Amino acid sequence: MTRTSLLIVLCLGLLASWPAAARLAGPQEAVRPGTVRDLAEIRGSRVLRVLVNQSRNSSGEVQGEPIGVEYHRLRAFEQYLNGRARDGQTLHLKIIPKAKEQLLGALQRGEGDLVAPGELIDLQASHAVSASDPIVSDVPLLLVGRKGERRLSRVEQLAGRSLALPTGSAAGDVIHEINQKLALRKLPPVQVEWVDPSLAVEDVLEMVQAGIFHLTVVEQPIAERWARVMPDLCIDRQVPISTPEPMHWYVRRDASMLLASIDRFITGYRPPADQDAAFERVYRRLYKVHNPLARADRQRLEKIRPVLQRHAGEQGLDWLNLAALAFKESSLDPGAKGASGAMGLLQITPSAAQRVGVSNIQNVDGNVQAGARYLSMIRRKFFASNQFNERERMAFVLAAYNIGPERVQGLRAEARRRGLNPDQWFFQVERIAMEQVGMGVVSYVNAVNKYYLAFDRERESLEPQVGKVVSRK
Repeated sequence: MTRTSLLIVLCLGLLASWPAAARLAGPQEAVRPGTVRDLAEIRGSRVLRVLVNQSRNSSGEVQGEPIGVEYHRLRAFEQYLNGRARDGQTLHLKIIPKAKEQLLGALQRGEGDLVAPGELIDLQASHAVSASDPIVSDVPLLLVGRKGERRLSRVEQLAGRSLALPTGSAAGDVIHEINQKLALRKLPPVQVEWVDPSLAVEDVLEMVQAGIFHLTVVEQPIAERWARVMPDLCIDRQVPISTPEPMHWYVRRDASMLLASIDRFITGYRPPADQDAAFERVYRRLYKVHNPLARADRQRLEKIRPVLQRHAGEQGLDWLNLAALAFKESSLDPGAKGASGAMGLLQITPSAAQRVGVSNIQNVDGNVQAGARYLSMIRRKFFASNQFNERERMAFVLAAYNIGPERVQGLRAEARRRGLNPDQWFFQVERIAMEQVGMGVVSYVNAVNKYYLAFDRERESLEPQVGKVVSRK
């Protein structure tokens, strides 16, 4: 090998081993996980990647109207940065929704530049991140129940009671500390029910309002915000659950310039007086889930249970999915009539029934058979892949039952284009639905999902115990 050739090989080897951050890169596609992006790199890419809690409370739009509590603040920060761009090149936000407990890990891996959770978050020493100045100071956790139920005045009265908490709730550690104190007094612990991951904090609050869950614990600003659209919630300010703590945004420790800009922005930021106007207008009529396990409803469900179980079994469905859909569509009323000729328990139309070979949907058996077959057809033709978990698969099937499978597939395609998970309805594809279709289908799927989860909690009591010998005396 000549000396010139040897020099070329050595130079190529050095270039290949040079850190990726030192190369000229385009927007975020060129950003490797773990790469630090401080403000200069962010401006160069023209994209500020914001990791947000996927809760609807935190961020998002409904058909162009901002509804997330962090949405206004983030857009104001975007304007703040663009107003100080020296070269006139503006940047824009890329919103990346994640489960709350995944946010700080994603930040450390370089999947985003900023975390804006909109809730209290558990920051541990192992997290190599820095907190901004407080976004909101002195935020206590409050006990939330339903109006008309027994009020509590002391923490000790929580002994033996059950609390429903969404995944990642800051109340988990607080309840653990309360249980330690109760144990010293030889009192039973508070029972924590960590709810299904498809439920965000606002979903838990709605189920508390409905009486499905009895109590939960959430941050004061969240409780007060949602109580404006859920009037049957009761916020208990008498029981001291926790010491107030501040809410923050978070960046990686080595993004010092970004952190400094956030802190300067926070100093001068004042939320608009009408920031919740669209939120209240959109949600006021949506959160109307009822308790499907009230005595009269259980009696109606027991009467139709055999037909639900039979046709669900024939189609490989969980019969409680049919029960939840029937409760949403008709309140378990076989004589219900809707728009466009929809009728019966599952509000199926004659044309849809004919597509699956059922001609008579006026009686309970035919109506449930048609609905079960139609759901199964949607699942088989559009959502059969094992890339879906069962709750997500059912969510897509329900969305397709409501607005049509082709439209749902279009929403999935747009989610994929935006970098969202096209195989996850909750908090991912539903964001696209909120923007393009509105809250109707999102509320529909959420309601059926909540009814299913409510039934599933009581599955043992709702299903006959086959083979059990009953003693008669």
